Amino acid sequence: MKSDGIAGKLSCVSHLAKAREVFDIELAALKAVRAQLDKSFDRAVETIIAALKSRGKIVIVGIGKSGNVGAKIAATLTSTGSTAVVLNSVDALHGDVGIVNDGDVILALSYSGESDELLNLLPALKRFSVKIISLTGNLKSSLARHSDLALSVKVPKEACPFNLAPTSSTTATLVLGDALAMAILQARGFKQSDFAKYHPSGAIGRAMLLRVGEIMRSGERNAIASGNLSVKEALLVMTHAKSGSLAVVNTRGKLAGIFTDGDFRRHMAKDEKLLSQPLKKVMTRNPICVRDTALAVEALKIFNERNIDDLIVVNAKNEPVGLVDSQDLPKLKIV
Repeated sequence: MKSDGIAGKLSCVSHLAKAREVFDIELAALKAVRAQLDKSFDRAVETIIAALKSRGKIVIVGIGKSGNVGAKIAATLTSTGSTAVVLNSVDALHGDVGIVNDGDVILALSYSGESDELLNLLPALKRFSVKIISLTGNLKSSLARHSDLALSVKVPKEACPFNLAPTSSTTATLVLGDALAMAILQARGFKQSDFAKYHPSGAIGRAMLLRVGEIMRSGERNAIASGNLSVKEALLVMTHAKSGSLAVVNTRGKLAGIFTDGDFRRHMAKDEKLLSQPLKKVMTRNPICVRDTALAVEALKIFNERNIDDLIVVNAKNEPVGLVDSQDLPKLKIV
């Protein structure tokens, strides 16, 4: 029994060591491909942007693992505003090549650059007025030679111990595809708000489409008090609103500060007369706030950057009209 336990521990250590080795090999591969980037990448981005401006699209072709990676690249491009489709290299020769139009860009993926299925497809693709950009590990391959542009994804070695299973090479191809998508996104001026068009459902869509005014606590659930109110009375207001914070207003109803459970605990430790103190003496002045017309994603950004639990919502007159509690966000499904 004891020897089995030792064997189990050794096995776990061995598995962990192998996992770290794979990470190291693939990280080294990415650095190698990064070092190979040159002006061809700029030209590839400009070629794709020109096609998209002319209402063309990106057609991605690949076989086997490259085809799987191509599907993900197409999904990333499409979701960030660059129309992309996947063309099955085998089915293409049986009618599916009809998806290609003049003005499109072909993104051809093959590490060896000698895949028969892909090479057999090239003559059919060249009948159209298209640009072919290849992602390959061999810039002297048949695919690279027949492409308008070739981007290198050559890696030092695969993570597979036999250097056979596509591992480092597929990771490098995927990352280069992401790099293309992000460079195109930036060049085309794609904004955060544009995501709403392409992600109408799910967390991204909700965060992009909703306004703060639609997710905030308001009415009786929005604790507000004058700066002259005592801390004891303020705690009752907070309790009634079931809130961990309270917006403090001046005599004109403008936001003057915030008082939270945390403030109460901090002051209580050093002020025995805290309960009778007016809020204006213990509140936090100039609190972080957000407009009611702001997108919900802006509130999310504030929560992530400022490490706060509650966010006061104000209107155009700087009057507190609501509160966004970080605990409500999971229920709203926008995190």
